[in-house]
Amino acid sequence: MLPPKALLDALSSHASRLFNGETPLPRSEFEAQFKALLQSGFSKLDLVSREEFDSQMAVLARTRARLEALEAKVAELQAGTAQVATPPTE
Repeated sequence: MLPPKALLDALSSHASRLFNGETPLPRSEFEAQFKALLQSGFSKLDLVSREEFDSQMAVLARTRARLEALEAKVAELQAGTAQVATPPTE
């Protein structure tokens, strides 16, 4: 994966070649080449779809809630164990 600056520099260089070519490209060919250029650049990034991101956020939220519940349960058990371990003072 290219660092973002290197990727943007590469995209800029390729786009510059498309714009400043010796002969102007027909609009449809220019659009096709520019689209291919962008797809090539995006494929080098570690991107996920919005749907996948939202799905992972939901999993994370459920996991966080479960972790908090387990932490509360452990604290409760530790408090109960501490009370049993300490003999009452008279």
